[in-house]
Parts: sequence; structure tokens; C-alpha cells
Amino acid sequence: MDWEEFLTPYKQAVDELKVKLKGMRTQFEKEHTHCPIEFVTGRVKPVASIIEKANIKGIPLGRLEAEMQDIAGLRMMCQFVDDIKLVVGLLRRRNDFRIVEEKDYISNKKPSGYRSYHVIIEYPVQTIRGEKKILAEIQIRTLAMNFWATIEHSLNYKYKGRFPEEINIRLKRAAEAAFRLDEEMSEIREEIQEAQMYFSKNKERAEQKKP
Repeated sequence: MDWEEFLTPYKQAVDELKVKLKGMRTQFEKEHTHCPIEFVTGRVKPVASIIEKANIKGIPLGRLEAEMQDIAGLRMMCQFVDDIKLVVGLLRRRNDFRIVEEKDYISNKKPSGYRSYHVIIEYPVQTIRGEKKILAEIQIRTLAMNFWATIEHSLNYKYKGRFPEEINIRLKRAAEAAFRLDEEMSEIREEIQEAQMYFSKNKERAEQKKP
């Protein structure tokens, strides 16, 4: 398989979607309203990871386009859990891609403690040979959820998914602690947003006064 040729439309999709999703944040900022999107990142899964996952899931290489949903992956970070609902609503209203599936790992966390909201989309990439539709995964999560998931991913890479029992227990405790942090922040959401708006306006005034 020519991996460079195979992954080219996925790289294009990630680049385009990052611009579009970051554009949503810019629009909120221009309207001086609370922005539910903290930041956006994206990546194309490395070839070694694609092959490893295909072997684990029993996916033939010829079926990757149809059966592997996260070759193109994007993450949208939010400050509050309620912001995730707002972002999902915004994605549902878009007409530049089609939502194929939604996975709510916030209401239904994974046994490991993992929480996030996944939206699988079918995205049309324009190529010199015409339109090519590919699958991409958008993960929406809070900063606390992302911190936990990043640590868990690193440990998973080290232990190949076979965590020592003590690590497993501590990870689950940490996941619950992260979620409690999200809940506490949600309780004082209005105060946080007012402070951020005040800071933003003062910063804008200071910029305008500069010669």
C-alpha cells in the first residue's frame, strides 16, 4: 500500500477542519460572547498506529476507509461540561459534513474512567480526481478530561494496555477527581465567565491605547 497517497486526503481533511472549527471560536470572540471552544487540535494517525489497530480490530487494510473511523482525528477543548453540549449542537447544524455516529462517553464513561464526546463525520475532500468522502472523528472534552486522557494514553503506550492493578485503581480515582473538578467549575461558571469577560475587555482597551 502507498501510505503517502492513502493518507493525503486525511491530511487535507484535518487541515481544512481545523480552520473551520477554529473559525467558530473566532466568530464567538468577535461577538464578545462566551466561547464554548477553548482550542482545537488535529492529527492524522501514524501508519504504525493504523496497522496496530487494524490487527487488533481485525480490519483488513483494504477496508480501512470504511471501518477505521479515527484515521483523521480532531479535538475540541471546552472549559465546562455544558459547553460540550453547545459544541455538539453547533456541529449538528453544519452542512459541510454529515454526522455518521455519536458516542457519549460522558454520560456513559468507559470502564477505565475515560470521558469524552465523540462525533464521527463523513467529510467530503475535493481532489483533482473529484470528491472523496472520508471518515473523521471529532472528540469534544473539557480540559480536565483531556489532561486525564493524555496521561492515560501515555501509560497505555508504556504498558500496552495491561496496566498494573495499582495504576489501574489510581487512574480510575484520578478520572473521578477530574470529573468532580469539572462539576465544581460548573457551579461557579457565571463568576468565571464574568471575570474572563472583564479581563478580555480590559485587554482590548489596553491594545487600543497603544500608539
